[in-house]
Amino acid sequence: MELSRFTDYSLRTLLYAGLHPDRILTVPEVAVAYGISENHLVKITHKLGKLGYLETRRGRAGGFRLSREPSSINLGEVVRATESLALVECLGSDGGRCPIVRACALKRVIAEARDAFLETFDRYTLQDMLRPREALLKSFV
Repeated sequence: MELSRFTDYSLRTLLYAGLHPDRILTVPEVAVAYGISENHLVKITHKLGKLGYLETRRGRAGGFRLSREPSSINLGEVVRATESLALVECLGSDGGRCPIVRACALKRVIAEARDAFLETFDRYTLQDMLRPREALLKSFV
C-alpha cells in the first residue's frame, strides 16, 4: 500500500509545525524545507486547517501553526482524513462495477489488510514522531 503525496505531505507538514511550536510558519518555508510544491502545500494547509489540526492565518503576516497539542494528534486519524482508503473499486461507497462484489471474498481480505495498516498508524501520535527532535531539526539545516 502506498500513501498519496497529499497524505505524506500532510504528515510532514504537521511534523514541521510540531518542531516549531513557538512561531507562525509559512507555506514557502515548509515547501523549501521539504522541496515540495507551494501550490500543493496551500491545499494541504487549507485541508489541515479545516480538519482542526492547524490554526491558519491569512494575509501578509499569515501562516499556520498546530492548533492542538502534538500528543492529541493521532496519525491514524490524520491518514483516514487525508487518504482515500478505497484500495479497490468495490471498497468505494458505491461498490463499483465489479460483477462479483456480492460473493467476492477478496474484498474482505483487502479491507482486513487496509485495517491492519491503519492500526499501525493508530498506535502513534505526532508527539511520538517528534522524539528525535534535535536530529530532525538538524535535517533541515
